[in-house]
Amino acid sequence: MKQFKKVYIEISNICNLKCSFCPTTKREPKSLNSSEFEHILKEIKPYTNHIYLHVKGEPLFHKNLKDFLEISKANNFFVNITTNGTLIEKYNDIFISDLAPRQINFSLHSFDGKLESIDNKNYLMNILNFTKNSLEKCHTYISLRLWNFNQNDKDSIQQKGNRYILNTIENFFNLDYKIADILTPGKGLKIKDKLFINSDLEFKWPDLNDDFENEDGFCYGLRNQIAILSNGTVVPCCLDGEGVINLGNIFKESFNDILNSKRVNNIYNGFSNHKAVEIFCKKCQFKNKF
Repeated sequence: MKQFKKVYIEISNICNLKCSFCPTTKREPKSLNSSEFEHILKEIKPYTNHIYLHVKGEPLFHKNLKDFLEISKANNFFVNITTNGTLIEKYNDIFISDLAPRQINFSLHSFDGKLESIDNKNYLMNILNFTKNSLEKCHTYISLRLWNFNQNDKDSIQQKGNRYILNTIENFFNLDYKIADILTPGKGLKIKDKLFINSDLEFKWPDLNDDFENEDGFCYGLRNQIAILSNGTVVPCCLDGEGVINLGNIFKESFNDILNSKRVNNIYNGFSNHKAVEIFCKKCQFKNKF
């Protein structure tokens, strides 16, 4: 078994939306070219079979995404994509071809629950039509994500938006039950074969300026996942979207050397004892979920 269950590759840090839950990166705009992408795949090949084409940015916004899917297939990688879904029409044919990803996650919370935006240009229906087509023609897993539930404000605009989305899904797939009655934030709900709804409480990216700080906790970063930003910076996990914990650059040194660095070992050993050694990790609230 290879070391990592997944390696996140940020093919671009550029996005076509600005959502409140996903802070815009302060890094220089950067998209990988084909040679850079191939170099990364060559470096990580001994360590994983699964790649996730995102950290920050919108992968479907990348002009070379089809080429990246071809390169990934040629190198026997399983591709997983998380997208806001606004550009899915552009990839309808590609995503149901022999280049179909292993899994596509649609972040349906991308519009912050604003009802007037959800149906803009048939956004939701385009995703559901693609989903139906994909389920009929290929083996791609589809996850419809709502990661914006708020336990303290059930009448917020986000929750109203969620109810609208769930009602639309129920009607589209002719479900004989109300999804909201059995949906539990933090757990996935299987709608049909290869189709899931995944919900969770509103997510907060870790930030060095946050008041929250706690060294206790556990993280799977460097244990079953690692991330590579579009400028080549290697970071422990997909939550370090600014490259705060810069472990090295995959374009300047080997992936193997980066993994065997003192800093990597310190982080790994710290979490083996359920302790965060990096200040950025101490600011992360996600580690307390494990």
